[in-house]
Amino acid sequence: METQKTGKVFLVGAGPGDPELITAKGMIRLNDCDAVVYDSLSSDRLLALAPENAEKIYVGKRAGHHSMKQEEINEILVRLGKEGKTVVRLKGGDPFVFGRGGEEIQALQAAAIPYETVPGVTSAVAVPEHVGIPVTHRAMSRSFHVMTGHTLANGETLPPDFPAFARLSGTLVFLMGLGNLHPIVEGLLAAGKPADLPAAVIENGTLPEERFVKGTLGTIEKLVKEAGIGTPAIIVAGETASLDMRGTICRPLDGIRVSVTGTESFSERLIRSLTALGARAENICRMGVRSFAGGAEMRRAYRNLSSYTWTVFTSANAVRLFFEGLLEAGLDYRSMGHLKLAAVGKGTAQELRRFGFLADYVPDRYQVEDLARGLGELADGRDRILIPRSAGGSRAMNEILENEGIPYDDVVLYDVKTEWRERKSLAEILRSSQYLTFASGSGVDAFFDGLTDIEQQALDQVRIVCIGDVTAKALKKHGRQADLVAANFSIPGMTAAIAQDAAERKN
Repeated sequence: METQKTGKVFLVGAGPGDPELITAKGMIRLNDCDAVVYDSLSSDRLLALAPENAEKIYVGKRAGHHSMKQEEINEILVRLGKEGKTVVRLKGGDPFVFGRGGEEIQALQAAAIPYETVPGVTSAVAVPEHVGIPVTHRAMSRSFHVMTGHTLANGETLPPDFPAFARLSGTLVFLMGLGNLHPIVEGLLAAGKPADLPAAVIENGTLPEERFVKGTLGTIEKLVKEAGIGTPAIIVAGETASLDMRGTICRPLDGIRVSVTGTESFSERLIRSLTALGARAENICRMGVRSFAGGAEMRRAYRNLSSYTWTVFTSANAVRLFFEGLLEAGLDYRSMGHLKLAAVGKGTAQELRRFGFLADYVPDRYQVEDLARGLGELADGRDRILIPRSAGGSRAMNEILENEGIPYDDVVLYDVKTEWRERKSLAEILRSSQYLTFASGSGVDAFFDGLTDIEQQALDQVRIVCIGDVTAKALKKHGRQADLVAANFSIPGMTAAIAQDAAERKN
């Protein structure tokens, strides 16, 4: 009798919040796992690094909103390990810096589950550094000390060793202590720290929502209240809090916040393109795909591949799902040998290359109408075209092909479903964004489905960017005109449009 294989658990430090600050080793572990157990400080972009079919279990905890007890989290890790799965426990910052990683390891040790820790960039150092505060500086601070604000009991008493901690020289850093800011300040003053000692409080450090205030121990509480600083936040007290060593390399989208919608793959590539220019970009509405490659229509299309002369792909998703379905239908790439392939744009053509095929035709402008017109010149009534695509695909191609008298089969290969990052915070997110991007008409329809009046009002304050004319037309159906349409219907085109618009609006 074969015994079940024991799995393994990797405790991975996700870093301070910015997904680009995870370590290379952490990314590798995420790329090859069966399950991710994550908390609320992890970016959705990090979850996108895990395999699409990986189980994702949220166990997030924020101050005052503990969704799961630590013992329950331990039990989940042990259970998944006993099921033989490779598990990533994704923890904000570093697993051992107030992350309770030690407790999780003790549970794994007791259950004889193999484990490994992957250190992460701790927010105690990275968050102050991101706003220009070094925790050490020659002749100013020769040491730094970190304490968790959660050791305070109900905001009323300080831990017994607090006076000794407060008397230490150097920079003092308090994690998760915003709710206890007053007793922390009072305790520092009572221990002899001067009221004019520089201090800072940083909210959502390294993330697009980052905000901070700087002052002194005597003024910091008032400044935090006036600015409405919230959790999660880090408190810094020490001479170095007066410094401003933020980077001075100027990028065209510095300070610009872009809310991105689209599929996981597209959004990740657009976000990388935007952040390279300094933007704070985040996917707020992921368009997931539901494949119908195994449905009756697609099975019929696979069986009749020999009757087609062209296969037309209007998205990278269509390429991927088509070839996955081809193999599941019991066929292989030899059944495609007689076909010519068309791709709507460079990204779709690149996805074809990934499967070992070169596109026979890609239009100069990456939109469906140009693709259809080009096919109208290349094909005739003797051809027959297969178009496997999204359920919300544009009818423009159908009309052009029909006018040219070219036979075609338009088959639904997949549908788009909406996955919101934080649906209840959508209005607030839109109000704090300068741009909102759409990459497809189906994405526009999915976004506007169920939009409330408050969200609609917030949407009126943001500039909407569409990848092309078809997407802009879909937007217009919902009563909103696109502020920007990419000249080149691609990720570089969208990035360039935003950069140019931002520059013009600054002048």
